[in-house]
Amino acid sequence: MTAGVSAEAATPSSPDTARLIEAVRQLRAQIARRVVGQDAVVEEILMALVAGGHALLVGVPGLAKTLMIRSVADAMQLVFRRIQFTPDLVPSDITGTEILEESASGHRAFRFVQGPVFANIVLADEINRAPPRTQAALLEAMQEHSVTAAGQTMRLPEPFFVLATQNPIEQEGTYPLPEAQLDRFLFDIRVGYPNEADEVSILRATTGTATGAITPVFTGEDALALQRAVRALPCSELLLQYAARLVRASRPQDGQGPALVRQYVRWGAGPRAGQALILGAKASALLAGRGAVSPADIRRVAMPVLRHRILTNFAAEADGVSSEPIVEALLAHVAPPSSGLGG
Repeated sequence: MTAGVSAEAATPSSPDTARLIEAVRQLRAQIARRVVGQDAVVEEILMALVAGGHALLVGVPGLAKTLMIRSVADAMQLVFRRIQFTPDLVPSDITGTEILEESASGHRAFRFVQGPVFANIVLADEINRAPPRTQAALLEAMQEHSVTAAGQTMRLPEPFFVLATQNPIEQEGTYPLPEAQLDRFLFDIRVGYPNEADEVSILRATTGTATGAITPVFTGEDALALQRAVRALPCSELLLQYAARLVRASRPQDGQGPALVRQYVRWGAGPRAGQALILGAKASALLAGRGAVSPADIRRVAMPVLRHRILTNFAAEADGVSSEPIVEALLAHVAPPSSGLGG
């Protein structure tokens, strides 16, 4: 039913898309029954989902990263799998393996047993705990939406969405993701501490007898239809140019960026960052019920899109400068368009 939203009809004013946006509103309400606060984080997870991308959640232990992801999965009628990354994890633990079976008649044959990556939502918990070879097995599936094993290429179910978590403070014995693999994540989402009122609510909700039961309100067909609607949303040529200028200004070799870029950046963001800015901005506009992208949408997603794609140098490390103030400097330096924004 909802999977039939056409590109022509995929605007917030169409009945089908309006119904899907209402389903997203119900999805938020269901997640809020279990997750207190963290509204911006949940919103960015939903943006990544409807944009058809993957997300990396970074935060210290105890901030409900895993609970948020599980709650999103519980509120959707999708297959969910969790993979706990550990140093002894091997690629076949993720993708699957061949086993030798013997029938009652004595005939032996190999059968491929699918791994946990064959799901709609995959939680890669503490992805930096596994060695690079194992990380690469998951990241190949993220890029290609397929797995090659036992001489066959098998498509993964659609929608396919990977949410990975990472602890930013406990780095001993970890394998940090290479920059080229980080670039595969549409968003790098930072999960911070809750405010005092939310923390009191968390204590109240989690130390009593009440359980945050969640009712599924969203299907895989809904997610695919919204992904099509996101791509069909109009974005003006001026906004495409604005996104390109933001990305290009992050490159010190370009010479057009702010002083922080020239001083602290080793490598700026690549073209995939521009694609992520536009898709993320389209998702932001659609979930807000608007029919076209605005500069505010691009600025809204600039931090989760760019923070993991800007590589700082040794001077930045010595001065304690992360990529986040550099993204803020880019937003202040590159002026958004003020007219001609029609799709």
